[in-house]
Amino acid sequence: MTPSSTKQLKFEQQKSLPVIVNFQGGQVTSDAGLSLIAEIDRKLQITSQFAQCFQDYRKKNRIDHSVESLIKQRIYGLVMGYEDLNDHEELRHDQMFAIALGKRIGIENEPATLAGKSTLNRLEHCPEDVEQGADSRYHKIGHSPSEIESLFVKIFLESYSKEPRQIILDLDVTDDLVHGSQEQVFFNTYYGGYCYAPLYIFCGKHLLAAKLRPSNVDPAFGALSELQRVIKQIRQQWKNVEILVQGDSAYSRDDIMTWCESLPGVDYVFGLAQNSHLIGMTTTTQNRAALEYEQKLSTVVSFLETVFKPDEELTQQASELIDNSMWYKSLDYQTRESWSHSRRVVCKVEYGTKAAKIRFVVTSLTTKKVPPAQLYTQKYCRRGEMENRFKEQQLELFSDRTSTHTFAGNQLRLWFSSLAYVLMNALRQKCLAKTEFQNATVGTIRTKLLKLGALITVSTRRILIAITSSCPYKHIFATVHRRLKILPNTA
Repeated sequence: MTPSSTKQLKFEQQKSLPVIVNFQGGQVTSDAGLSLIAEIDRKLQITSQFAQCFQDYRKKNRIDHSVESLIKQRIYGLVMGYEDLNDHEELRHDQMFAIALGKRIGIENEPATLAGKSTLNRLEHCPEDVEQGADSRYHKIGHSPSEIESLFVKIFLESYSKEPRQIILDLDVTDDLVHGSQEQVFFNTYYGGYCYAPLYIFCGKHLLAAKLRPSNVDPAFGALSELQRVIKQIRQQWKNVEILVQGDSAYSRDDIMTWCESLPGVDYVFGLAQNSHLIGMTTTTQNRAALEYEQKLSTVVSFLETVFKPDEELTQQASELIDNSMWYKSLDYQTRESWSHSRRVVCKVEYGTKAAKIRFVVTSLTTKKVPPAQLYTQKYCRRGEMENRFKEQQLELFSDRTSTHTFAGNQLRLWFSSLAYVLMNALRQKCLAKTEFQNATVGTIRTKLLKLGALITVSTRRILIAITSSCPYKHIFATVHRRLKILPNTA
């Protein structure tokens, strides 16, 4: 298509004026909200701290883009929905990204040149031999995994103005399906495909750890060492905080529970797989739940028979009007071989038309401190919220984009996605509290507050980003800006 043919495109509309489209709108961006991300990052120094975990062995006189600039560009790209390095071939000329990175923008419509895909690949490139340093030909930018892991906990600690009374750490694993010949990829029958199985630790909406793992290992593999590392770093700053560790039945292992029991102020609540012995210990509770349900059902049926003609369907209709009977009980239980001593197990018996459903959890919390019903409903059941964090990570920040060959390279990509989540969660926590977006997902915040159309005008005195007048969330944008202005610098 020649330049002249793209000057004006005409669309005929019935019963309407003709619609004319051209490409003469000037420097327009669809990412005007990136200015908010850049500002909160400048205040909290999140990507700057992350950049300090990298070592740059390139010759300084041959560098156009610093490591910090490369990291900012990569993380901001993920935040704004650009998952692939190839996207940066176009983003390198995007003026909004250049503004966010503090790059100089030409006045005469000169394209702002950021790093392209090949330059950014130097940041992620982790060869199989993991050779790095001044003597390496291809791996001139290295990183320290231990410093990166510590940084996530450090950012979490800095997000609090004072030591909290209690925090809850959630452990869980998700699947990361892959479609190539990546290192340490195996077929997992549970997930039904070739995948990784990364281990995460969250505290509410705060991400504390993201550990990439092969999928052929035990679900609890590495969980104890990650817990020990995270809790040790937390204890160095918060001496008296009560820590509750939560997880499903994969983590009800003797070594994990024994370690938690050995530390003051550290408790746990883990799911527990049922067995015949545990089921037998709940016989009395099942009978009581069944009796209560039958009494409720009989009462409703008797009432319906006074209103309607007695019918076989009345029982079914009555069952839809009453709730299932829920009973909770504490048990003293020990496995035959795997546990070193007996522990408190709480059972939940739910009885309804489809007989009893029985679930178990094991905990170090005493009955006096937390009654059975409260333990199950208010402690253990809340951990289901972690599934929403996985959705944000995978569907909205592309944590499953682990398509490089090396395991180390894919771990680094997982950390990039995790840091993008930390940055977005900081915006949600610091600037969106008491707004309609305070509990919104990362994807919703991006779509409604960051992906905004705007016209960019550069003059000798200023850079003007004119966002569309029809923006429905301009009041929230202004609220975020006001809160960013009063947010103190961490540097």
